[in-house]
Amino acid sequence: MSVQLLFQILVVGLATGAIYALIALGYTMVYGIIELINFAHGDIFMIGTLVSIAILGLLGISRDSHPTGLTLVSVMLIACLGSILVCAVLGVVIERVAYRPLRNSPRLAPLISAIGVSLILEDLGKLWKGVSYISFPQIFPQITLNVGLVTISGVNILVIVVSFSLMIALQLMVSRTSTGRAMRAVAQDREAAALMGVNVDRIIAITFFIGAGLAGAAGFIYGLQYGSTIFYIGFQIGLIAFTAAVFGGIGNLVGAMLGGVLIGLIEALASFIPDAYASDAPTLFGLPLGLPHGGAAWHEAIIFAILILILVFRPSGLLGQQAPEKV
Repeated sequence: MSVQLLFQILVVGLATGAIYALIALGYTMVYGIIELINFAHGDIFMIGTLVSIAILGLLGISRDSHPTGLTLVSVMLIACLGSILVCAVLGVVIERVAYRPLRNSPRLAPLISAIGVSLILEDLGKLWKGVSYISFPQIFPQITLNVGLVTISGVNILVIVVSFSLMIALQLMVSRTSTGRAMRAVAQDREAAALMGVNVDRIIAITFFIGAGLAGAAGFIYGLQYGSTIFYIGFQIGLIAFTAAVFGGIGNLVGAMLGGVLIGLIEALASFIPDAYASDAPTLFGLPLGLPHGGAAWHEAIIFAILILILVFRPSGLLGQQAPEKV
């Protein structure tokens, strides 16, 4: 492959990794606050894709028609903010109904509850939109930007800009606002934070609100990037996003961002691994190099193999785990 194609694939990988990072932030925020792996988080992302389609439909925009008097920016803002709001409220409802009553229970109880909520959301998505792939209206114009020898699509630029803007805003909120300080205090020591006047239940609800809202934003830009969704997409993408959170260091916001971007780049670079059965496959000592059907067909195995190696040699992830161990 040419250097030009390599850079174009890396841009796609960066856009994909940015989506993974947005979802991974929800996993790492919740774990950092209450040490719970919220397995329903990926399905909240899936609901975000469906909500975005529904909002675009209410605006008169479908796969085949765009009859609206609104500007493109207005349509995108309404759909994205609507997805963020619905998913954020859904996250708070899930925390209040399925997790808060089990907060002082053995760790297995909220974990099972999270799996149950995940299955419920998948079935809701199935009832709402069916079991087949649903097309996402491609409202963003098919424009390209030439940077040197590299051609970058407008959608990729949009995904990267929106994702990194949200990630930077979250980092600033956590590090520089009173709510962010309260979140860090609750993550450090919930009982001590309560004694200092922090409303722990409120902070946990805000954490779920923000994390689920980011998943809603990811659902909207994912639809723009890939053009379709299905009821089980949350499980597939959520598993990779959770891997990104562990990869970077569970409980570490910057680690989740880094892990998501790196996994997106690894997934993109996997396409460079040749098909071992192709006639032009490279050989070494007469043996073909590559993988059956090429590296793109094995990208998930490659991602998890690298994750295993990272965790074997650095169990806390690349940047380390920031959630303290309770004793």
